[in-house]
Amino acid sequence: MPTPNDSLKHRNLPLLLLQARESVFAKFRPILNDAGVTEQQWRVIRALLEYGPMEPRQISNICCLAKPSLTGILARMDELGLVLRERFQNDQRRVLISVSDKGADLAEQLAPRIEATYAELENLIGHAFARDLYQVLDLLMEKVGQPAANSQ
Repeated sequence: MPTPNDSLKHRNLPLLLLQARESVFAKFRPILNDAGVTEQQWRVIRALLEYGPMEPRQISNICCLAKPSLTGILARMDELGLVLRERFQNDQRRVLISVSDKGADLAEQLAPRIEATYAELENLIGHAFARDLYQVLDLLMEKVGQPAANSQ
């Protein structure tokens, strides 16, 4: 008698990607926990440091965070002094988010541990594999495209 899985011919790629992400992120989570920031807050800080000040919709797209979730994340980060909000002069409804000095200082403090963790991972999987993995992931995103929730 056929089972429900008999009609499935492929491994569950979305689940595999999530499991791989969790395996990798488990190495970074203790660093963030020690610093008192969440994974989502760290993603926002990293994105703002890499791309510069952005509007919330841009942060949502880059960080793969739902807009309603990002609203709460940014509010908490604002309370913690990790980000700054600045209204546009020509449109008071729009807000530009940037990393505060406190947020930048936090990133600088965490940088040695974060970089050591990247080095540990690269040592574990090998430099060539790490390089190839980045290339494959970039190519996957290019070929598949960004999900609708992340489109500009």
